[in-house]
Amino acid sequence: MNSVPVTLRSFTALLLRGGTLSAAAPPAARCHSSSHRTVFQFCRTMASTGNNKNNNNNNNSQLLGPNKKGKKQKEPLRIVKTKEHRRKRGDVHGPNTVYLQVVGAGSRDSAASLYLFSEYNRYLFNCGEGTQRLMQEHKLKAARLDNIFLTRLSWQNVGGLSGMILTLKDTGVPQCVLSGPPQLENYLNAIKSFSGPLEDIELLVRPYTEETYTDDTMTVYQVPIFAESRSDGRKPPSQSPASPKRDDGSRDNPDSPGEKRKAARDTSLVVSFICRLHPRKGNFLVAQAKELGLPVGTAAIGRLIADLKNGKSVMYEGKEIRPEQVCTPSDPGPVFIVVECPSDEFLEAVCSNQQLKRHQTGGTEDPAVLVVHMTPESVLKTDQYKEWMERFPSATEHLIINEHACTVHNFRSHKIQAQLNMIHPEIFPELKSYKTKEPQAALHVPNVRAECLLKFQLRPVMEWQRDAIPPCNTEEFVKEASEVPNFLEEVDKCRQISLTDAAEPSEKYPEVVFLGTGSALPMKTRNVSGTLVNISPSQSVLLDCGEGTFGQLCRQYGDDVDETLTKISTVFISHLHADHHTGLIKILYQRERALTTVGKPFSPVYLVAPVQIMTWLNQYHNYCEEILNHINLIPSYFLCDGAEIHKQRMKSFIQALLKKNDLTKFQTCTVRHCKNAFACSFTHQSGWKLAFSGDTMPCQEFVHIGNNATLLIHEATLEDGLEEEALEKRHSTTSQAIGIGMKMSAEFIMLNHFSQRYAKIPLFSEDFSNRVGISFDHMRIRFRDFKILPRLIPALKTLFAEDIGEMEERREKRELKLSRGSGFDVNSEQNTSEAVVVGRGAKREQEEAAMHNVETKRVKSS
Repeated sequence: MNSVPVTLRSFTALLLRGGTLSAAAPPAARCHSSSHRTVFQFCRTMASTGNNKNNNNNNNSQLLGPNKKGKKQKEPLRIVKTKEHRRKRGDVHGPNTVYLQVVGAGSRDSAASLYLFSEYNRYLFNCGEGTQRLMQEHKLKAARLDNIFLTRLSWQNVGGLSGMILTLKDTGVPQCVLSGPPQLENYLNAIKSFSGPLEDIELLVRPYTEETYTDDTMTVYQVPIFAESRSDGRKPPSQSPASPKRDDGSRDNPDSPGEKRKAARDTSLVVSFICRLHPRKGNFLVAQAKELGLPVGTAAIGRLIADLKNGKSVMYEGKEIRPEQVCTPSDPGPVFIVVECPSDEFLEAVCSNQQLKRHQTGGTEDPAVLVVHMTPESVLKTDQYKEWMERFPSATEHLIINEHACTVHNFRSHKIQAQLNMIHPEIFPELKSYKTKEPQAALHVPNVRAECLLKFQLRPVMEWQRDAIPPCNTEEFVKEASEVPNFLEEVDKCRQISLTDAAEPSEKYPEVVFLGTGSALPMKTRNVSGTLVNISPSQSVLLDCGEGTFGQLCRQYGDDVDETLTKISTVFISHLHADHHTGLIKILYQRERALTTVGKPFSPVYLVAPVQIMTWLNQYHNYCEEILNHINLIPSYFLCDGAEIHKQRMKSFIQALLKKNDLTKFQTCTVRHCKNAFACSFTHQSGWKLAFSGDTMPCQEFVHIGNNATLLIHEATLEDGLEEEALEKRHSTTSQAIGIGMKMSAEFIMLNHFSQRYAKIPLFSEDFSNRVGISFDHMRIRFRDFKILPRLIPALKTLFAEDIGEMEERREKRELKLSRGSGFDVNSEQNTSEAVVVGRGAKREQEEAAMHNVETKRVKSS
């Protein structure tokens, strides 16, 4: 901040680092005197209007972390070793290869996120829901990710952060630093309510007041942008829909708890990032040096090369050699900018910001070579924003990331669904995409619309690269499946079944849509838990809601997703493991948006969940964004047999839930998994009954509440033969799940929640019968399909014969070692060191070893 004396800048940073004036600090730790508010407002203004210079060193920056304020940053061992290796070889300059790659293109199903690669570091800009799934599918390694930059504390940007942090911890990343709004520290404290202590990874927050961060790749300047207050004096809303207001008497009292919470979750801040790569010296041209007589290949050349690459002319044998004769031009270090302007309340602040202006035409700093605009079309089409874009040089590239993106993100999902669709088009419908109806802005500068995996290479050659964008060609997917031996013959048999079924009249409802059928963490073909039960044309119940559930809904329903969301009146969360509930907040926000879009009045959902979920939701509401008014909580234990309910309000909630969904009963019971884990069953007025296990070992109480269920949906995390591992992780094997269905006399049993080591299909047990089916993501079934589902299994086995063969081979190896009495540990069966099969099988074993280790770590931490 050139306009502010250095001592004042240090004083401001010291105050804000200390936490007493931070908008993110807990109410008990904050002082609300008018003088403190005045100082904070003054400091905030200075931070937003001042200018940054590269005179801060990251080694001196004090990072904030939960219970670690003032702790000095420690560099991970990997980075220390890399620096030491570079020093030994004399490489102290910027990286050779750097590119920025789109992960989420900003479409409605995949929030905006960017991955920055250099040979020294990896970075992520924003981390919405589904980011880690995309990185896993497209092999963007998270294991070296130690810096995440967040432009704003909204669920759109941080919805996938809790899952990403768990994955980083499980893969051994020692430290991760989050840069952006200071409230991120409260967010980290909030996710510990369900993630556990996170002791194996050091999480730190670098608030925007730190201004500058430097590492081996680049220097990053944080640029705070504060929204203008509205003419009515209210603060601008966040991008996520605001909760409907309740009159709690706090509106006119600035010291009321409600007003204090509003201050803590101030949404008037976004952070832009100006990133400058470190200079890279030119390359030494050996051939030209030889022609000029330099002693190439001798000890004397080292000193000469160093001087020439540093821009100095040298004398050799009486002849002057200039740098440009034997060296390529040096790269001074390009600048790129990441900007989010979420609404027109930020428009003036972005367009008039002095730090950003320096990199425009006529500015005092190097012009930006790339500007990334995470900006909605409603802002892009304003004259003010268009003029601001035009103030950058004509050579500047512009990347637009918003809902207008038209791209396929989950390539593997589309592939497997296209192939399953050949087996039964109704049960495995083709995937769809949501297309925004808002007209695209007519911009006056050349620009590129984001696509998943689109690259902008900054070094060695500055250019757009599209070779990594995966082609999504349904015809190719079908052709590949058609070449599988005997598959088309099985498909013909399934088509005959479909034709016979279509001739028989049957009820369309209830309809069960499997949105996520995997466990632990999202993977390329199976997302984490989520099942939609469409009870009638107007009412739906959502059973569990893992990260990415909304994205799955978008791909299932396409342009009809808003209509689908408005029908969800009830959500059941079985327990508080991240893979079962971290998609809830986005579902709630998007549901309100959908109600507004279709013109229906807002009403909260009935949330049946362990009461402990309120620790998480309260903290998110208090420090991030309003959410509590989206729910009417019914604690799960109130629906258990024998529960006593004294409050009339809770009784009315339960009665309203039953009436809304035309149910006669909704029951829960505790199950054998983690603490406060529940299963549920509900009975419709027409007589059908559905039972849902959540995560559990075989449980007699669940047998009781699910007795005579029309449909049982039961987790089958592990294959038969892994009973000891199932016991350790408190899950069920395939036969155990089927056994529970038999005990409760269920008419039909659908198995789900498979370990991600069974990426495409689980192993079948001898207990499979004509009453058992297996679930896939985006599968849609009705009760009339019970007699069809077992008859599809031969086609499924044929399509995935190679995968089944590899899994059976691993099982045989495990059983052989056990039979030899070698003391082989079942839990090490998937270890990478045992992956000795060549080719694809070896690669699969390595992937599943990593998956096994992650699953085990998450069980231990919970």
